[in-house]
Amino acid sequence: MKTKHYLTLEDAEFLLTRAHQFAVDKEFNVSIAVVDDTGSLMAMKRMDGASPMTAGLSIEKARCSAASRRPSGLFEELVRDGQLGFLTVNSVSGMLEGGEPILYKEQLVGAVGVSGVKSEQDAEIARHAIQVFLALAD
Repeated sequence: MKTKHYLTLEDAEFLLTRAHQFAVDKEFNVSIAVVDDTGSLMAMKRMDGASPMTAGLSIEKARCSAASRRPSGLFEELVRDGQLGFLTVNSVSGMLEGGEPILYKEQLVGAVGVSGVKSEQDAEIARHAIQVFLALAD
């Protein structure tokens, strides 16, 4: 029998709070989503001033990252580099930078998706929250 690690609601809220605080510190207005390892939404926040469109995008970026176990920006790069076949994949959307997987002891436990500023800034917010979370998880 193997042990399966998973995110709790408390973990999801911690990640959301850390990402939110980092965005506030940078004066960014974004939407933030946390999903579990299946891509199911656990927690989400759209900050005041964030475009309504960013709410759905943050969720899709997180789901893309959870489904692929990779940063969602990887797919944006592949499409930009000419691998347009990814645009026809119906099962995965949110193939834009800003979704980051949460890997704990080499197991995917979820993902964080952020949308609302430049894509590299979205990813920076998600990575920051995950880094703080994992530093405290051990």
